[in-house]
Amino acid sequence: MAARRVLGNWLAAGSGPSNHGGMGWIAPEVTRIDETLVADERSTLVGLLDWHRATLLGKCAGLTGEQLAQQPVPPSNLSLLGLVRHVADAERAWFRRRAGGQELPGVYARDDRPDAAFEEATAAGAEDDYARLVAEQELCRQAVAGLPLEHQFTHPRWGQISLRWVYDHMIAEYARHLGHADLLRECTDGATGE
Repeated sequence: MAARRVLGNWLAAGSGPSNHGGMGWIAPEVTRIDETLVADERSTLVGLLDWHRATLLGKCAGLTGEQLAQQPVPPSNLSLLGLVRHVADAERAWFRRRAGGQELPGVYARDDRPDAAFEEATAAGAEDDYARLVAEQELCRQAVAGLPLEHQFTHPRWGQISLRWVYDHMIAEYARHLGHADLLRECTDGATGE
């Protein structure tokens, strides 16, 4: 049986919700279910991706919109909120638009502003951006739920790609950005943890 862990109880001293001086919305705690260690390939891929998805949301837990939008590692434009927005774009692009064949625009990225997920992240939009990622994750699960891992689509640049590759790619995408999130969270309020 998979273990459940609440992420967000590892806040730095003095950074809890009662110490934000009424600054508005605070990212909620997240319950992460540990992935199954022995399962078929599809269950393993889905479990690993869901674990990474929940871990990113957990890195945001307990922070205000202002804190999520901070870019604490100059000259980089990375912020936790920018990462949330970026993976929302990646989720939609790979699962819904490519594998699912849905004709949708990007969530944030545009031809004239490919880095809009990072460049246009603001504290005022944090709650909506967080909710958009959670909703996008669910819509992506639904978009590919009935497709086999062998399902293929044609990417205009790279040719034939399978759904199996998309899962692998998205696990790697989250894993890479979770390393960024660790550093950003620690620089924001000193918190470390899973």
